[in-house]
Amino acid sequence: MLKTRIQEDMKAAMRAKDQARLGTIRLLLAALKQKEVDERVTLTDQDIFSIINKMIKQRRESITQFQQGGRPELAEKENQEIIVLSEYLPKQLSDVEIDAMVEDAIRAAGAKLVNEMGSVMAIIKPELQGRADMAAVSAKVKNKLQSKITHR
Repeated sequence: MLKTRIQEDMKAAMRAKDQARLGTIRLLLAALKQKEVDERVTLTDQDIFSIINKMIKQRRESITQFQQGGRPELAEKENQEIIVLSEYLPKQLSDVEIDAMVEDAIRAAGAKLVNEMGSVMAIIKPELQGRADMAAVSAKVKNKLQSKITHR
């Protein structure tokens, strides 16, 4: 299970005295524990991927803020955390693979308009969660549906 791997990596980071990596892993484990306690559930790997994706998204937003605020050292720290967190996600899909899955989901949903985007995302999200940036996937779905409207 992924959670066990994360806990083992924390021990390895402690032994190696890798403080930056250790700090990031501890933040991740705290987020996992918080979710388990709040919802009284045992997390699946998919749940963990979702939490990791949320943490990465937060860090990307922070990087933007730090860069705008003239704090490149803090932006770099956030970037290092993204690198550590990304190690626990499955292999990311290529743009070609994502485009093919988007086309399949649009066909499966029978979507023709942009306002039907939700039904497409409902189909594609379980397949891509943790394997692609969902914001980028959402943008691809929207672009494909908009291009279908203009090609009528």
